[in-house]
Amino acid sequence: MSEEIQGRLLDDKIRLGPEALPDLYEQGYFGRPKGKGLELSLVEAAYLLDRSRIKVIREGKELDFRAFFQEASTLEKGFEFRYVVYKDLRERGYYVQPGRPDFRVYPRGGHPGKSPAEFYVLVISERMPLPLKDIIEPVRVAGQMRKKLMLAIVDEESDITFYEAREKAMSGLMAEEEEGGMATLLEDRVVLWDAEASCRLHQHGFYGKPVGERLQLSLVESAYLLEKGLIQLNDRSGDSLCQESLVARARQIENDFDLKFSVYKDLRDKKLVVKTGFKFGTHFRVYKQVEGTRKAPHSEYLVHTIPDDHIFLPPVLSRAVRLAHSVRKQMVFAYPDVEVKYLEIRRLKP
Repeated sequence: MSEEIQGRLLDDKIRLGPEALPDLYEQGYFGRPKGKGLELSLVEAAYLLDRSRIKVIREGKELDFRAFFQEASTLEKGFEFRYVVYKDLRERGYYVQPGRPDFRVYPRGGHPGKSPAEFYVLVISERMPLPLKDIIEPVRVAGQMRKKLMLAIVDEESDITFYEAREKAMSGLMAEEEEGGMATLLEDRVVLWDAEASCRLHQHGFYGKPVGERLQLSLVESAYLLEKGLIQLNDRSGDSLCQESLVARARQIENDFDLKFSVYKDLRDKKLVVKTGFKFGTHFRVYKQVEGTRKAPHSEYLVHTIPDDHIFLPPVLSRAVRLAHSVRKQMVFAYPDVEVKYLEIRRLKP
């Protein structure tokens, strides 16, 4: 690279002359043409400076890599994390350009002007709390633009774990529910007494847990079946309980009952089978279809309900996704919007 190719640091951009266009933009797709020259972002300039392909001048003084990196980190919040991710993706052979929310990544064999970007990239520090809304908006934009959203989480040792986040359409293949019978609310669960009705509900909808010939139902299962008119419910004194009474009692037992029930109901209405996900540390494990219960299949999803103001902690998110992957399931987060929405997060190997 000719020594004449040098750039000036102006605000948070590096401006280079027209001599930079053939080598940097036309061959490597660094920066963006501006006027007759080329404009680089801070991460692009740091990458090229580290490879001695450009020089950076500020107020007549040349900055070495250390001086430039320190200056860039004061100009751009999170610069050091974005640089680690940019460098990693470039060294994997991808063309990367600054864009929404942090970068645009082009598929191998593609580049700007030849093919559209494949991923939008959101860079996250391991220590940085991540509000749900900060994922949802980029996910929606990526979906509208027919792109994928890549989450690049940088840990304290500057290793990167990549995830894909996307909206998930949930649907199953179960038939209509079978009618149950009379049931009783005990401490924190419901017992269906009739043996034949218990067998029907368990065999055809995978509801509850058989205890002898009787079926024990969870609170969300009971509320759903009661709302559908498939069971009748009494308390232990024999007084009839309506849907509102059951929900009021359930709220006293489970603080997040309303949120869990709205997700449970939505999934069941979508013809999915929903069971507790306690053993996996989530609210639900979900099946597309269960034909008989003697040899139930593996569930396809782990679903965890979260409020719309939820804040993810990256280490917790990482554990959930890794566990789901280790048991061959997809990790899905359900949250309230105008209707229940689903966000799938999975490991990604660029």
